[in-house]
Amino acid sequence: MTSLTQVNRAPGTDSRLQRLLETAAGCPLPEWDRVVSELETIRIAAGATVFEQGVVHPYLYAVRQGLVKLCYLDEDGNEWIKSFSEEGRFFASIAALQPAGRTSFLVEAMEPTELERLAYPTLSALASQHLAWARAAQNMTMAFAARKEARERDLLTLTPEGRYRAFLADNPGLAQRIPRKTSPAIGRDRSASTASLVDCAANQAQHRISRP
Repeated sequence: MTSLTQVNRAPGTDSRLQRLLETAAGCPLPEWDRVVSELETIRIAAGATVFEQGVVHPYLYAVRQGLVKLCYLDEDGNEWIKSFSEEGRFFASIAALQPAGRTSFLVEAMEPTELERLAYPTLSALASQHLAWARAAQNMTMAFAARKEARERDLLTLTPEGRYRAFLADNPGLAQRIPRKTSPAIGRDRSASTASLVDCAANQAQHRISRP
C-alpha cells in the first residue's frame, strides 16, 4: 500500500506544479483557481512508497522538496531503478494515465520529500477546453518521451562507466544524495544489490573520475 505520512491541500500560491505547467505552456494557464481546489501537497518519509507498481493511479506529480526513485520490480522481486526525480522535476506513470491503465513502476522516497499531485482527469478536461492547457500537456509528454529516449540511448550505447559519467553530467550534485546500494524495503522482497544508474561499475568509475 502507498505509505503517505501526511496529505494536505496545497497552498494557493507558490505551486511548483503550476510553474512547471506554465513553463511547458509558455504562458499563464486559465482556470488555475479550479486546479487549486484539487491540487494536493503530500509529505512523505524517507523509504515510504508514493505509489506501487501495477495499481490504478492516474496522477501527475511535482517534487517540491526531496528526492524519489522510480523503479521497476521484476518477477523475482528485484528492483531496477529507472530514474530519479528531485526538486523542480515532475513524474507520472504514463501507462496509468490511460483509461483503465495501471502503473508500470513504483516510486519511493529516498529522503523526506514533499510532493504536489494533480489527478490527470482534471488536467485532461482542462486541455480539452483551453489551448494553453493542451500545449502544456503535449510539451510535458514530449519531455517524458525525450528523457526516456535519452536513457535508452545511454543504456544501449554507453559502457557502465560511460553511463555513470553521463549521470554525473546530467545531475550535478545528485550523486552525493544517492546511496551506492539501496537496502531492501521493509515488507518487500527486494534485492539488496539493486541495479541502478549509479551502481553498475560505479565504485571503479567513481574512483577513476575523482582521481587527480
